[in-house]
Amino acid sequence: MKTNAGFSAKYQCNKLVYFETFQWIDDAIARKKQIKAGSRKKKIALVGNDNPNWKDLSDDWCD
Repeated sequence: MKTNAGFSAKYQCNKLVYFETFQWIDDAIARKKQIKAGSRKKKIALVGNDNPNWKDLSDDWCD
């Protein structure tokens, strides 16, 4: 059972497989819009290039 309602609970998202960091929020928002406008195939390729095994990148964050 998810403790917080929202996108991740609704769609059962429980892995972080891709992220980017930005110094400026405007750059992050522009990049988010660019990624969202792309096809599913492009998004899968984007993750696959940096994380080919689709490992959960947040696994060791709370150790």
